[in-house]
Amino acid sequence: MITAILVPLVILYFYLVTQKEMQKNDRKWRDFREIPEEAVVSGKIIEVRNHKERFYYHRYIHITTLKIDTGSKELNVRKITPITKGFVPPEFKQGSKVHLYGNWKDGFFSVNRALVQNE
Repeated sequence: MITAILVPLVILYFYLVTQKEMQKNDRKWRDFREIPEEAVVSGKIIEVRNHKERFYYHRYIHITTLKIDTGSKELNVRKITPITKGFVPPEFKQGSKVHLYGNWKDGFFSVNRALVQNE
């Protein structure tokens, strides 16, 4: 009798915990689209690296890592984009001059918007 009551309650509890965790991670995944533009980095692109990472179960992110020469030092910059239907990865070419808008997070400059200068 007690088992008939407790088993559904335990299942319901874990279902609700899982749903809450999925919503939290989905919100974090979507937040990669909008990064506050608190700082600007300008310079020349030395190196471009692209890769795809699993963020959470069926959610993936595309990470573009740029090494930028600002004139005084070299910085590592990341552009993180959630992968959705119709996703087109950002195009950066080595040797281009860019203005990157974003903020500092976890030792990297996280980019929200990038403007490529015409040479």
